[in-house]
Amino acid sequence: MAESETLDFKALESELQTALFLDEKYKRENDAKFRAIHQKVGSYEEFRDIVLASHLKPLDLRDKLGARNQPWNICARSTSTKDSVQVRLSKHSNSLPKTAAEFSRDWRRYYSTEPEKYTFLLNLGGQLLGKIFHTEIGFGFLGEFLVILCDHFQPTDGQAIYWILLHLSQTQRFDLNVDFLNGIEREKSMRLFQILRQELDGPLRLGNEVELESVQEAVKEECAVGETVNAAMLQQLMDAYKLS
Repeated sequence: MAESETLDFKALESELQTALFLDEKYKRENDAKFRAIHQKVGSYEEFRDIVLASHLKPLDLRDKLGARNQPWNICARSTSTKDSVQVRLSKHSNSLPKTAAEFSRDWRRYYSTEPEKYTFLLNLGGQLLGKIFHTEIGFGFLGEFLVILCDHFQPTDGQAIYWILLHLSQTQRFDLNVDFLNGIEREKSMRLFQILRQELDGPLRLGNEVELESVQEAVKEECAVGETVNAAMLQQLMDAYKLS
């Protein structure tokens, strides 16, 4: 075997450990999210605290104060390869994510800055994002998407962003995701739609009944090349995000 074709087993092991850690983290936080919903928490902050603390375990009877060598918060450890998720891989993935778990892995692993995440979202497009999050948008992702799309909006991306927002709004339990947006995320969401009004259709006008009926047909397929998003479509999307 040529030297250039020699497998780097350490890199493969590191990648495997990282993938296992991220999958475990996703499942753990997802379980915590449903547990918080079942408990009917009173606020977004309580919901978030439950999910963020999902890695903590109850004290064992054998645990004694003053005799612990392990930090209370294992996520605070910076020397563990597993906990810090040190990835020695290429900056970009070779294939697009097909599931929410794969998206979460790539989102955290390859894209560390908001401009990179903005480009990643646009490259995936609304249709693929809708398929990835068909059953549910993962914890915190919707708010993060809205903030990034607002802060890094480019005039040429208006219609692409509209279709991203539209397909996300068709995912299951979307209303619950909207309800758990925090104040900043709601403000960014409103600002994003204000920008879309200006870039896509100028001053907002209310659509007539014919236009409003056509919106449902638009949901069934991705925007065709050259198709224009009208004010009625934008208005109905704002309703889905509870911004009316």
